[in-house]
Amino acid sequence: MQIEKLRGKELDQLFKAVLSLRDLDECYRFFDDLCTVNEIQSLAQRLEVARMLQEGKTYHKIETETGASTATISRVKRCLNYGNDAYKEVLDRVKEEEK
Repeated sequence: MQIEKLRGKELDQLFKAVLSLRDLDECYRFFDDLCTVNEIQSLAQRLEVARMLQEGKTYHKIETETGASTATISRVKRCLNYGNDAYKEVLDRVKEEEK
C-alpha cells in the first residue's frame, strides 16, 4: 500500500496541523501560507473532478466545467476505482454537512 511509503515524521506533522484547523477561515489562512494559489486550486479541482466522476459525468463535461486535463481526470478516476476510498469518504462527509 502506498500510504506506508508516505508515512514519516514530517507528513505526520503536516496532517496533524491540518486536523487541528478549527474552521474554514483557519484553513484558508493555513493553506495560503503553505501552498501557492495554483497548488490550492489544483487540489480543489481534483476533489471537484472526483465529485463529478461519482455523479457519472463524462470526461468532456468534467474537462469543460473544471478545466482539468484528461490526465488529471484519469488519475482521479483511478484513485476512485482502485485507491483507498478517501475521495468517497470525504465527499460523503461534505455532502452530509451541506444538508
